[in-house]
Amino acid sequence: MAAEPRAQPEALAGALVAILFVRAEPLGVAELATAMEVDRQAVRRAAELAAVLLEGTGLLLQRNLDQLQLVTHPDGAWAVQRALQPEVAGRLSRPALETLAIVAYRQPVSRAGVEAIRGVNCDAVLERLQAHDLITEVGRGEGPGRPRLFATTLRFLQVVGLSSIDELPPLEPAGGNEWLLRVVERSDAG
Repeated sequence: MAAEPRAQPEALAGALVAILFVRAEPLGVAELATAMEVDRQAVRRAAELAAVLLEGTGLLLQRNLDQLQLVTHPDGAWAVQRALQPEVAGRLSRPALETLAIVAYRQPVSRAGVEAIRGVNCDAVLERLQAHDLITEVGRGEGPGRPRLFATTLRFLQVVGLSSIDELPPLEPAGGNEWLLRVVERSDAG
């Protein structure tokens, strides 16, 4: 009789990598054994096979005592760092920052709503912010022509270092986007 498919070494190694990937933290062999319904020795063998299978990829299986963790391979760390710390902020013009601040505080807001505050045409700026995934269209307004409505994205939260839009600082009567300029200057320097 053939072994159960999930008990095959390749299947266990794949399951181990998948668990470590979604947990993104070190896990003990005992915890992994429980999750995979196998003994600790099977987890250790799966870890050895997984380490071999990951060779030549951008991932590395780290092992320390009875802890296992899936991490970025040092050879690919430069790319991950660039992806997690986008350069977008340093490239935004002052009009783009002003527009972004308006969208952040007034969302959802139409182009006309942004232009009423800024006093200039904002089509190109809104397109650029969308191209950088800092804002997105979230629906249509009820007014004439059903204008597009814009809101910020998760990428915006990552760039400015907030976990939620609710963490935006209170608006000041004048220069309400200065907080955004300070965040951009900090992220550009780092």
